[in-house]
Amino acid sequence: MSHWSTMQERVTAYLTARRRLGYALRIEGEQLQRFAQFADARGHNGPITAQLALEWACASARSGPIGRARRLEVVHPFAKFCAAFEAETQIPPAGALGPAHRRLTPHIYTDEEIDQLLAGAGALTPARGLRPASMQCLLGLLAATGLRVSEALHLQRTDVDLARGLLCVRQTKFCKSRYVPLHPTASAALREYAQLRDRRLPLSREPAFFLRDDGRPLGYAQALYAFHCIRTRLGWDRAPEGRPRLYDLRHTFACRRLLAWYQEGIDLAWAVPLLSTYLGHVKVTDTYWYLTGIPALMGIAGERFQRLAQSGGAEATP
Repeated sequence: MSHWSTMQERVTAYLTARRRLGYALRIEGEQLQRFAQFADARGHNGPITAQLALEWACASARSGPIGRARRLEVVHPFAKFCAAFEAETQIPPAGALGPAHRRLTPHIYTDEEIDQLLAGAGALTPARGLRPASMQCLLGLLAATGLRVSEALHLQRTDVDLARGLLCVRQTKFCKSRYVPLHPTASAALREYAQLRDRRLPLSREPAFFLRDDGRPLGYAQALYAFHCIRTRLGWDRAPEGRPRLYDLRHTFACRRLLAWYQEGIDLAWAVPLLSTYLGHVKVTDTYWYLTGIPALMGIAGERFQRLAQSGGAEATP
């Protein structure tokens, strides 16, 4: 039995329990709040029903098939949580609206394209503001380290140890923290940005490393919009093979590292788990997927995936 009277109370209980375990659930939390508002606005009483979940998932006119499937996917673990307290809860069937995810063909940036991207960031407006430098440094860091965009944006000043050339990436996608070593050129670029940032905002006490012109942390929405502005200015929106994405910088880093090891004769069966740890992957199979971005390594990827499948995915990231 539960004492919940509204869907909002159920969502609050679920998010509180999950966050106590270390899960941030930022995006999922926002979506579940919308689900609760939808249910309560309709006057829904009692536990979750599969029909209610399906109606909410399909209610957004702006969502395509993938978007609707993702909305339903968010409700699934929430419903399982509620079912532990309310036996009448109906758990929406997984995949009822089709696949919730798809892997787009990644764009592997060339050296020339990365140079163009950085130059485009430096040309952003306002020319005398912090925005050009913040985006230029962010894009350079993503290209040099393969960090997730969210990981780079969540860096605090205290996470960037320029003396030792080390980043502390905290509470990442899977609630784990790790250290990421920096190349000396990356450390130099970060130091130059930090000095400029502190000159432009000398009174700022904001702990975030990347800042906006108003002194607030540079957020994902602002970074993505700036990237889209650069991409449009470079004419990449009309690329026949698809528009390059911000996340493709991570894919490019991983593919380049793997290709370099391959060309140096390094055993990838030994090297890939190291890269997996560096990138913050939980499953080594996620790292082997990057091999599909390199035609010369496709055969190795297929062979390794087959071995992992036969072993039941027993190979784990060290």
